[in-house]
Amino acid sequence: MKYYRQHLDAFPLSYLNDLRGEILASSYLAVNNLNRDFVGTQGFSVVFQRLGLETVKQKFPFFKPYLDLVLQPTCNAFYLNPLLLREGSRVDPHIDRSLRSYCKTIDPPTIVSVLYVQLPKALQGGELVLRNHKQQVGQIKPQVNMVVHFQGDLTHSVNTLKVPDTRLSLVCEQYSLSDAELQDIPEFTVESRATASKRAKSGRQT
Repeated sequence: MKYYRQHLDAFPLSYLNDLRGEILASSYLAVNNLNRDFVGTQGFSVVFQRLGLETVKQKFPFFKPYLDLVLQPTCNAFYLNPLLLREGSRVDPHIDRSLRSYCKTIDPPTIVSVLYVQLPKALQGGELVLRNHKQQVGQIKPQVNMVVHFQGDLTHSVNTLKVPDTRLSLVCEQYSLSDAELQDIPEFTVESRATASKRAKSGRQT
């Protein structure tokens, strides 16, 4: 893969509708637990090793078709997160290393996979910008039901969303870790800023 590749019409639209509904109704959805580069965004994160994949599918069955499609056989640790942007939200330039909170010396992921679940009808802004060092190597306008895979060592950002609607994507950072590094990664855990009381009131486990 040279920088990135795109896969159009990745899923039946009925799956996208179900996926959107499940994510937006999730008791874990809250102000993003990611770093300050994710300005005005919402989401939650699922961290898992390949050994924990079946647990993810059991607890979040609506992620299963996506994971079956995008997970790379050479990768053994994953950071999965729905990412919700509203008008004025943006993601500043960064290189993904979300598992660094567990393993300080970790390299960037091998590949990052993004599914666009919901977009404003008259989209303005929200493009995914990819850079290799200082050279821009891609500016991708999202399309509903498109999967983008890009090299994990690329600097990337999302332009400010300029319309009063939502941009929902599902992102998976995929890592190829050594046995020593993998020991520091949870087999399965969920990261969310949603309070326990909010999750209890919702009556939902997802």
